[in-house]
Amino acid sequence: MAESFQLRVYSYLDRMQPQFAAFVGTITQGDLPTAGMAALYIEVAPGNEVFRLVDIAVKTTEARPGAQIVEREFGMFEIHSHSQAEVLEAGHIVLDRLSLHEEERIKPFIASVQVITNVDPYQAQLLNRFRRGSMIVPGETMLVLECAPAAYINFAANEAEKGATIKLIHISSVGRFGRMWLSGSESEILQARDAAINALESLNGVEGR
Repeated sequence: MAESFQLRVYSYLDRMQPQFAAFVGTITQGDLPTAGMAALYIEVAPGNEVFRLVDIAVKTTEARPGAQIVEREFGMFEIHSHSQAEVLEAGHIVLDRLSLHEEERIKPFIASVQVITNVDPYQAQLLNRFRRGSMIVPGETMLVLECAPAAYINFAANEAEKGATIKLIHISSVGRFGRMWLSGSESEILQARDAAINALESLNGVEGR
């Protein structure tokens, strides 16, 4: 690979949770995922590399592409399938073509974690104008988590939903940082926060942002 190439994110989701899958369905322009599917998010630089990598993944396995995004700095794509084996195989083939290993991805960096209790009605209205998931209700507790590279936020959100009873308000997974908003009771949000942080910290990789 060229020296400028970066495998920024290699993130496998073993089982997409119901709210996460539903949210992805509202923003994807590719094949629609459903709850229970396995998924793989890969983010690279330079961004144009995603076209070649998606081509490799879909031609060699039964995995379907849900996203293929190129923005100013990075490119990201997502593939999914009801078969975990197909998604894992697609990932292994992509890594093999790149002559890279999973451990050469960038390790996630948690940039910000905020827990806001008793959300004010006016702030709830502002947040709901920009959300693509559930609506936040005044009085709920809200979790805002930001990480880099951006595509790791999908893994964090999915693991948070596994670990607690929450509402998924919004996810932004493209650009320099990934962000998610969750809401629920204070105890459930604290549990979701811990699940998300533990998930991100469990991933190995090289240091870099």
